[in-house]
Amino acid sequence: MNGPDLTDQVVLVTGSGRGVGRELLLATAERGAKTAVHYHTSADEARAVAATADERGAADSMTVQGDVTDPDSVDGLVSAVESELGSVDVLVNNVGDFAPSHWEDIDLETWNQVLETNLNGTALCSKRVLPEMREAGYGRIVNVGYASSDRAMVNPKNFPYFVAKTGVLQFTRMLAADTQDDGITVNAISPYVVENSEEFPEKLPRGRPASFEDLIRPLYFFLDPDNEYVSGENVEVDGGWLPEQV
Repeated sequence: MNGPDLTDQVVLVTGSGRGVGRELLLATAERGAKTAVHYHTSADEARAVAATADERGAADSMTVQGDVTDPDSVDGLVSAVESELGSVDVLVNNVGDFAPSHWEDIDLETWNQVLETNLNGTALCSKRVLPEMREAGYGRIVNVGYASSDRAMVNPKNFPYFVAKTGVLQFTRMLAADTQDDGITVNAISPYVVENSEEFPEKLPRGRPASFEDLIRPLYFFLDPDNEYVSGENVEVDGGWLPEQV
């Protein structure tokens, strides 16, 4: 797949030891980036991803551990990336827990974890990399949302996830406005059902879930240095899903 030249750009993708995060990170490796594979507990998987990134053309790669909901941990993990690879040019905020249960059945710890990993983690990681991006006059931040969250869609099942992803999209718009004079763009990619999703509805848009390649295409668009005027946008990768359809 054709994409932008990311030679020697430092890319940090949170939660890139598996799933969507893994594929987005490897897509940047294929364009020559220096890649930081972030993980919280899956060290072995992260090391395997880093090795694959090297095989696919990464200029350099590393693994970095950290809890994106803890400010000190975020500071430590970004500092480790800066020490080994250099300042972060591209941040993809992918981490976000999922709790597919009725809201009354979700315990408080899980409730908070969903909110904190999706929204707080996105904000904390962005806040940490911004000073260096502003100083460099360049940066790309891409947040992973959820399709139709910009319509304030809610459901008794998995309620805190919908709330958090709505916040992620609001944060995306706010940060785009706050960085418009700094050479930084902030955008979001919002899938519905992806090929590695744990649950699938009975009827899928276009008869299939989104492939990883479907997500990589808008990622490449947002990371292209020539697209510096596109910021605060959200690309829904949902096949034309209409949640309010009856």
